[in-house]
Amino acid sequence: MNAWYGSGRWTLLLLPLTALFKWLARRRCQKTIRSQRWQPPVPVVVVGNLSVGGTGKTPVVAALVRFFQKKGYRPGIASRGFGADAQSLPLLVTADTNPAIAGDEPVMLAQQLQVPVMVDPDRVSAARALIERSGCNLIITDDGLQHYRLHRHVEIVVIDGQRMLGNGLCLPAGPLREPPERLQTVDQVLVNGAPSGDLPVDFDCFYLETAGLVPVACTDCSPPQGGKVHAVAGIGNPERFFRTLESLGFSVIPHGFPDHHGFVPEDIAFDDDLPVLMTAKDAVKCRGFAGNNVWYLPVQAHIPEAVLNKMVQLVETNAPDSLSKIG
Repeated sequence: MNAWYGSGRWTLLLLPLTALFKWLARRRCQKTIRSQRWQPPVPVVVVGNLSVGGTGKTPVVAALVRFFQKKGYRPGIASRGFGADAQSLPLLVTADTNPAIAGDEPVMLAQQLQVPVMVDPDRVSAARALIERSGCNLIITDDGLQHYRLHRHVEIVVIDGQRMLGNGLCLPAGPLREPPERLQTVDQVLVNGAPSGDLPVDFDCFYLETAGLVPVACTDCSPPQGGKVHAVAGIGNPERFFRTLESLGFSVIPHGFPDHHGFVPEDIAFDDDLPVLMTAKDAVKCRGFAGNNVWYLPVQAHIPEAVLNKMVQLVETNAPDSLSKIG
């Protein structure tokens, strides 16, 4: 993966496979749009990305939910539930749902926002269930930009400011699920952090703001204020989390895991008494066995209010006249 974001020219050997990937993706998209697209009776906002790996989509989803609530909407979240093992789909997720069944991000969002979260790899099925079972009048999808069966009224692409679009190539020669030209068709591009390069379209920046450390299991513990810590991260871009902790004054011993890793007690057990710090997404999977020295770092997406107001205007402009804001 690092070759996609560096000078690994050997990835050019994969260009024939990239051409095949693009052809198959374009054919699937065109076929879906022509014959299988479902038009929901409420507005749909898709938050997604072009590249594989973490970009900050989920904090953006949370920020949008909070802002649309202030504007009088009743939002619900549709999620694939990556890593979920639900026997019955679609699955309505609550704060108490087992993340092994629903996936880590849906449970985290349910805990943070107290709004309906529906898990189903089929986003159309998730959207239908949200409307029928939860009374939502706005659906926000966490990922799903390439899930074209679900008609959407607003498309938002989130890009990591440091990685940007990497070498600009599609899989497997590069990190992109769709070519950079796709950005010209979406409604909003958000860059997470200061951009390290240029993009072929206009964009706005947002930043992840951290709050104080929160104990994963302990109810009366004082958080570490600095010094050496074990940093555990099973997210799409663990290095970003490690750098954040270092910026807060911690000396990090990094422990990176694959995105959506299913943690077990041994993963956070070390031969010392140092604090163990993790992300909120990982914390939901460790509550049952975390010790008193395990903490998570909450983050929120700080999106300029002018940009958030633009999102509301896009929904009200792009959604059909028959779709009521507070109906």
